[in-house]
Amino acid sequence: MAKILSFFMVLSLLAFAPILCLSSKTNYYGYLYPQFYDWSCPNAKEIVKSVVAKAVAREARMAASLLRLHFHDCFVKGCDASLLLDSIGTLISEKLSNTNRNSARGFEVIDEIKSALEKECPQTVSCADILALAARDSTVLAGGPSWEVPLGRRDSRDASLSGSNNNIPAPNNTFNTILTKFKLKGLDLIDFVALSGSHTIGNARCTSFRQRLYNQSGNNLPDYTLDQSYAAQLRTRCPQSGGDQNLFFLDFVSPTKFDNNYFKNLLASKGLLNSDQVLVTKNPASLELVKLYAENNEIFFEHFAKSIVKMGNISPLTGYKGEIRKNCRVMNS
Repeated sequence: MAKILSFFMVLSLLAFAPILCLSSKTNYYGYLYPQFYDWSCPNAKEIVKSVVAKAVAREARMAASLLRLHFHDCFVKGCDASLLLDSIGTLISEKLSNTNRNSARGFEVIDEIKSALEKECPQTVSCADILALAARDSTVLAGGPSWEVPLGRRDSRDASLSGSNNNIPAPNNTFNTILTKFKLKGLDLIDFVALSGSHTIGNARCTSFRQRLYNQSGNNLPDYTLDQSYAAQLRTRCPQSGGDQNLFFLDFVSPTKFDNNYFKNLLASKGLLNSDQVLVTKNPASLELVKLYAENNEIFFEHFAKSIVKMGNISPLTGYKGEIRKNCRVMNS
């Protein structure tokens, strides 16, 4: 009888072994999973959601800003919160890159989330995971899809200004350049088009599309792929010189609602950025995806959710690599 009881006790321990491992702050498995903090910080997801909800309620634009931070982090050297580090000593912040300077924002919201999490469960939830969760929560608050966020990333102890300048797709990049940047990160054409749909919310500065209005190809002529009445409207607030920081909606139809109007705008030649409109003009396969998403919001949502999870899995630091920062802006001493 004692042997039988002992046998069942061993079985019970084995059954709970994975759960016991989940309570650790270190990702021993080397892969990401949504339940990572269920034991070490069970309220983590709710804390992130609460702070994000308050921030978006204060300013609807913040949803797009927080979503963008996740993209601009992952595309440099993986989803490791390198973007959040401030310059110190020999470390030059990615915030100073061409794609982020005077543009990336929402860092104070990440600080607020981190502060709340540190009070709840000190040095447990990584800044990289905060970025991933905040991106999901922002998308949902704007009316977009939800998805389970795999967790267990750790934070980098360095940043890459050159990586930020070279790896993040830029508004004036060609179609092939952007697709190559996606492929180098293990992403494909569907990911490229679906994730471009994040431009259904948020703003862009005049300086990021001015050339389309005045000198697209170096011949002092506007971009012929841009609807000319829309271009004339844009010129009123985006002159040939000055007004660099003037903001324009990426999706003028429903600028704060996460939906498929972005793709409908592209089909009407009213994509704001060159990197948006090339989805329609430069590749037949991407054009078909744009048409599909414009016709079917549900498929767009499904593809977007799958693609952003895939993006969130780019080269995460796990195990004993990196650290769990106490302050997202600086490495631990």
